Amino acid sequence: MSITGIIIILLCLGMIVGGILLLKKSAKKFNLTEQQLKDIKARNQALEKEEQQEK
Repeated sequence: MSITGIIIILLCLGMIVGGILLLKKSAKKFNLTEQQLKDIKARNQALEKEEQQEK
């Protein structure tokens, strides 16, 4: 393999790894209040109940 081919492969790998690291660094966790968690759980239960009724 030629030097230019190796350089191109290394650049591509560097871009992929850099993109993954950037996504990992910029990811944020959700800080939800107790009321929001309660609403989410209630909505999920309602959706599960609807799905079971459709079957």
